[in-house]
Amino acid sequence: MRRVSIIGVGCTPFGKLSGRSIKDLALEACREALADAGVSPDQIEAFYLGNFAGGMLARQELTAALVAGALGIGSVPATKVEGACASGGIALRHGYMMIAAGYYDVVLVAGVEKMTQASTEEVTAALSTAADQQTEGMTGLTFPGFFAAVARRYMHEYGATPEHLAAVAFKNRENAQRNPRAHFYGKTATLDEILSSRLVADPLRLYDCSPISDGACAAVLVANDRVHEFDRQPIDILGSGQATGCTTLQEMDNLCSLEAVIEAARQAYEQAGVGPEDVDVAEVHDCFSIAELIALEDLGLMPRGEAGPRTVAGETRVGGRVTVNPSGGLLSKGHPVGATGLAQVFEIVRQLRGESDNQVPRARIGLTHNVGGTGGVAAVHILGVG
Repeated sequence: MRRVSIIGVGCTPFGKLSGRSIKDLALEACREALADAGVSPDQIEAFYLGNFAGGMLARQELTAALVAGALGIGSVPATKVEGACASGGIALRHGYMMIAAGYYDVVLVAGVEKMTQASTEEVTAALSTAADQQTEGMTGLTFPGFFAAVARRYMHEYGATPEHLAAVAFKNRENAQRNPRAHFYGKTATLDEILSSRLVADPLRLYDCSPISDGACAAVLVANDRVHEFDRQPIDILGSGQATGCTTLQEMDNLCSLEAVIEAARQAYEQAGVGPEDVDVAEVHDCFSIAELIALEDLGLMPRGEAGPRTVAGETRVGGRVTVNPSGGLLSKGHPVGATGLAQVFEIVRQLRGESDNQVPRARIGLTHNVGGTGGVAAVHILGVG
């Protein structure tokens, strides 16, 4: 397979972006990525767009073709990719695989979601369609409810405490204060405020849950043997993994681990020729605070059952043993579902270039971890300085 590099990234602010459509947001991110790469629209050979709930929440489908037409990239294939909250990460993998296989040389990938115009009830109902409607859907299980059950089991197995969950939320809120594009930029929170915020699904409190957000992100991918044609530092995709796991709660043998993540990470590490110990900075899928702790262990970045105490000890802060979610993560950067996987890539690319607003010193290897549903799908990518 051919090596693939990222030469341009773009991202809108995340948050409540009133008056903006899916098309507007995606166009802004794509145009920024193209400008960053020094690539013109007519050089794009294919377009992949991650989007989950456009039809349900924004009454807009055919999103990839809509954006491609407005962007002026001609009659090239434009494909919408849907994998619930992992839509963006899977869109990236599609673009990567098509270049690696030799079908294209220059590909644009993006992710977008417009959510805040809908009520909380409407968003919850839309997100719940990523669960099995014949089982969890019939019982009324929501994603906060699922991850609350996971958190309770994790606490039982490993002695984790609410303070461990709060440490994740606090660290990510602090990181968001150095990310001007974050949903909660300029909105601080103390540990006491986090621990005393209202319960959403016991033991998860308000700050343990990612917000409903709007936003879009994009990246330009190029065959590595053509990067010399573009005046931009390439960031190489060293490894790419995707896997499928249990899609329902009753199928899971272990609530404290997601088998799709373990397998996707194994693929990515093996292809990249690196291990967890080589990762300098990671953007992980912290849809809930408990999800970050489990991700760190499934990815091999922390020993099983130790992610909570090690987070409290500061090992995941900027400058710690491995920096996790310097962007603020889903908890504080925001979680516009289809855009999340590409937002992770946006941050890691900027980290490896030395351009981040919350820079990790001497970062050379970065990881992104994107999960869909109750862990039914996962995409993991390893990026490195070209």
